[in-house]
Amino acid sequence: MPKRGLIGVDLGGSVVAAGLVTPDGDVLAQAQDPTHTRGPGTAVATVLDVIERMHQTARAFGVTVEGIGIGVPGTVDAERGVIGRDIHYVPELAGAPLAATVAAATGIPVYVDNDVNVLALGEGMFGAGQGALFLVVLAIGTGVGGGIIQDGRLVRGQGGFGGELGHVPINFDGRACICGGQGCLKTYVSGTDIALMGTERLKRNVSAADVFRMADEGNPTCRDLVTEVCRALGAGLAVIVNGHNPERLIVTGGVAESLKPLELRIHTQLQRYAFERALDSTRIEIVPQSKQSTVRGGAALVQYETERRRVPIQ
Repeated sequence: MPKRGLIGVDLGGSVVAAGLVTPDGDVLAQAQDPTHTRGPGTAVATVLDVIERMHQTARAFGVTVEGIGIGVPGTVDAERGVIGRDIHYVPELAGAPLAATVAAATGIPVYVDNDVNVLALGEGMFGAGQGALFLVVLAIGTGVGGGIIQDGRLVRGQGGFGGELGHVPINFDGRACICGGQGCLKTYVSGTDIALMGTERLKRNVSAADVFRMADEGNPTCRDLVTEVCRALGAGLAVIVNGHNPERLIVTGGVAESLKPLELRIHTQLQRYAFERALDSTRIEIVPQSKQSTVRGGAALVQYETERRRVPIQ
């Protein structure tokens, strides 16, 4: 049994998941709770609860926890571990000094970043992006986020907005987005928006998974909607291919499982918008996401930040 461990945390709008992870990315144990299990505004309490359970497991295994990495769905001042004001899915965390709060409660170094940045680090260190010098991860779930790693450096941007690829506009006269913009990629491909469009068109409540299932069964309304999703995603991926031309592009997140069977259709749409040579040099893969990958990302964040702060990347 390894004697060193890390705790990775995925703080989402509905669930907080935590895992005890080895430095090599093996997940030894996991726990999760509803984000607001104690009521509205209690996300931090839930985070501390699941971390404590992982601590108890670590003690039982004889593992020393060396750091905690937390991913959250919004922009983050990663240097200070402070959440930005645009955290739509857990609004009570806006402006919260989450790293300092958790570190004070646990006595362990804590690092916080955007959840897809964290996921990208995990895929780069332990997952489908291993070995890639230039990796982009697009996560499609409740929202749509991106993470960019180039030459071992996480691209955070000047104000923490690096990788906000879900808010690239693909339709100037399109749907209103929670960011305040219009026609963002998110408004056409996120699970939330697919469910909303399906509900509007079918005149009854449906989930994104229902839309994909009914399209597969031949429902004409859902088939048309899925065609729109494929075209929108193809355009969004072309922005990444043309604008970044990464070595590897991974599409993941909760909606990825439904998108995987549509890979050829999405690629056909992507070919309409991407530079041929750029597309030929970018390896694209749809990888359904698991909670293991998200908590491994938290562990990867600890290792990345520990090294970055010890020897700043030039």
